[in-house]
Amino acid sequence: MSRIRPYRPTDRAALYEVCVRTADAGADATGIFSDDSLWGDLFAVPYVERHPDLAWVVETEDERVIGYIVATDDTDAFATWFRDQWWPGLRQRYPRAAEPKTRQERMIEYGYLQAPGRDANAAEYPAHLHIDLLPETQGQGLGRALIETLFAELSRRGVRGLHLGMDPKNTGAAAFYGRLGMTPLPAEPGGQSFGARFD
Repeated sequence: MSRIRPYRPTDRAALYEVCVRTADAGADATGIFSDDSLWGDLFAVPYVERHPDLAWVVETEDERVIGYIVATDDTDAFATWFRDQWWPGLRQRYPRAAEPKTRQERMIEYGYLQAPGRDANAAEYPAHLHIDLLPETQGQGLGRALIETLFAELSRRGVRGLHLGMDPKNTGAAAFYGRLGMTPLPAEPGGQSFGARFD
């Protein structure tokens, strides 16, 4: 039986693993990029560095981490921190392409472009999340439990809303967010966004 618990620093490597194994629209992205860590360096680990108090993991009986949820309660403040403190340490590892053309180059460019004010949904829905669960977790209600845990904490803090972005090819995730009562929001071309209000 799996359980949800707060994130611990010893979970960091597991977050990288779960992130890459679910990064290709919910499927395994191992080997798509020359460095599998890029996924986690963008979408998982910076969140637990900045907000370990807004991160929970799914742990099996044998203490394997097989899923997580990470979040920020202030998207613009997070973007400022990402730009000024997190990404500079990774620039040598992920050099910027003059004209990003490949999928990897475009993903690296995403890291370079992080800045406050870029996310149009952040004003009305200031928090955002990333959630990833390995296939073995499916059908146990763990995704819903993770989201409900995060939403309860954001509500306790007085955060008025949350948004998330996702790959529209991940139709299962889109259906999941709809079942949770989240509503579609405007998204950039090629993306899909949902939001939830707490006020």
